[in-house]
Amino acid sequence: MKSVLAVLLLCMLSACVSNTDFYRLRSEVNDLRRESAAAKTEVNTLKEKTAEAVKEDSFTAVRESQAGMTSRVNDLSSSLQEIRGRFEENRYFVEKTLKESTAERDLLKTQISSLENQVKLLKEKMAVLEGATKQKEPVNEQTGTSAQAETPGQKADIATSDKIPEKKDSVDKKTSAYDAAYQLFKDKRYKDARAGFEAFIKDYPKNDLTDNAQFWIAETYYAEKYYEDAILAYESLLKKYPGSKKTSTALLKQAFAFIEIKDVKTGKIILNKLIEQFPDSKDTELARKKLAEIDKKNGKKK
Repeated sequence: MKSVLAVLLLCMLSACVSNTDFYRLRSEVNDLRRESAAAKTEVNTLKEKTAEAVKEDSFTAVRESQAGMTSRVNDLSSSLQEIRGRFEENRYFVEKTLKESTAERDLLKTQISSLENQVKLLKEKMAVLEGATKQKEPVNEQTGTSAQAETPGQKADIATSDKIPEKKDSVDKKTSAYDAAYQLFKDKRYKDARAGFEAFIKDYPKNDLTDNAQFWIAETYYAEKYYEDAILAYESLLKKYPGSKKTSTALLKQAFAFIEIKDVKTGKIILNKLIEQFPDSKDTELARKKLAEIDKKNGKKK
């Protein structure tokens, strides 16, 4: 009986031991599962960080590549700009040389024509002198006529005729100088035209066309987009020749020049001054249109 009880006791003890081991093992398995899950999470996190790092490296590489390309493009642009500058410089000198050659050619043509006229006059005088010599009559060398044939009235006519052509030649010379400069302006040879008008003003400071010459000097600057120089040239016209017929146009173009250099405020002041002083001028119509254009543009910006 005692042996049976001992056996039963041992069995119970062994069963208890087995249950304890089972729970312990299950606990360890759960711990392993949790550790495995944590390891997976950490691995995934590492993968994401690695992917981000790779992506950032890729972006960095792209940025560096773009920066390199931009740098090369800038270098090429600088080289192209330099080449363009050299080309423009060479073209300017070629055009300048051609213009100077053309001007010299025109001058030579004028001189040759003048010499031909002088030769023609000398030939006519020589013919008269030869005819007078054959008739054995004293001859007036200046007029090429016979001295005996000259009456007092004829002498007075000759003296008068000598003076009239001289005055006419002087007027023609002035007009020719002005017309030549204006033709250069129409041919868009602005620098040469400006030099011609400046020479005209210097030679004929009190001529009726002097104020016009000053106006066209300003116009040459405006055409070349030298707006600051144009403003000063228009101002010179307005101050030196206040009664000029070009005053209203000079005010209009001076205002336009200020607007071109982004000084719209001053431009508007001059346009309003033009409208006030010359209400019936055609330039006033253009001034009103320009003011409306400016106001419309400013309204859009607001």
